[in-house]
Amino acid sequence: MSQISITQLFEDNKEKLGLVWNLGLEYGGNHLSNDDTSCSSQGLIGHLNFIHPNWIQILSNLTIDYLNQLDKASFQQKLDKLAQSSLACLVVADGATVPELLQSFAIKTKIPLFCSSSSSLDVIWVLRSYLAKVLAPSTSKHGVLLDVLGMGVLITGDSGVGKSELALELISRGHGLVADDVVEIHRIGPETLEGCCPPLLRDYLEVRGLGMLNIRTIFGETAVRRRKNMKLIVHLEKTSAADIGSFERLPLSNLDEEILSVKIRKVTIPVAAGRNLAVLVEAAVRNYILQLRGIDNTQEFIKRHEQEMAGDL
Repeated sequence: MSQISITQLFEDNKEKLGLVWNLGLEYGGNHLSNDDTSCSSQGLIGHLNFIHPNWIQILSNLTIDYLNQLDKASFQQKLDKLAQSSLACLVVADGATVPELLQSFAIKTKIPLFCSSSSSLDVIWVLRSYLAKVLAPSTSKHGVLLDVLGMGVLITGDSGVGKSELALELISRGHGLVADDVVEIHRIGPETLEGCCPPLLRDYLEVRGLGMLNIRTIFGETAVRRRKNMKLIVHLEKTSAADIGSFERLPLSNLDEEILSVKIRKVTIPVAAGRNLAVLVEAAVRNYILQLRGIDNTQEFIKRHEQEMAGDL
């Protein structure tokens, strides 16, 4: 379950949005979770709405002007209606002054109240993008995530099959490391998975016999990436030279692996003595890039073969 505290939301965005914590500092430990927001009919964030309230309500200067024009009874009636919803926090934007009734409402309902010098549209735009990432469905996978030719490639396989050694070879060939051993994966869009590294392991690659290698220190800044959209899974399968012939030479259908309800293209590469795995991974990436452009080498070869058999070539 992905979740974030109101305090963390404030700290991560206070400089960008000019946020000031007006009231409810003691309630900063309240959490906003993916489970709560996904199961609720409420919107995540938006301008003040009494009919379809949001978890985070943004009040612009126009909204404040409207509320100030109401008589006290009408103002209180609207606040009472707002109290029936699930609120995470209130943000008064545009540098507007917070009405006294709204301050009393925040204290009574124990809801944090922020003020921002930024426009309400900027607040919504920044916080919506921010929350979409931190509250995105997530999971973790064992493997190595690399940036190979601009594509996020997750290398998987049994322990000891050579994932880290392959990653080191690819890094030495100019590709970039995102995460080793534990890859945190977030679904940031309907069909988009983003992989990143836990802070503890960032920049490090563990290689048997060498220990922990700081890739940033050894290869430089360009050898590491903070995050990368994952597009391809390369699974290493250990096999003997005698058994390598059992693998399908011309796969007629593509393999996919589903992660967080998103299908990712998967390629299985048999591992045996003498095979240059780094070259094979690069070739797999180039081949998939061509497939994304509508060029399928296997299908073109099969078509050529059929034409030859029919005597039409």
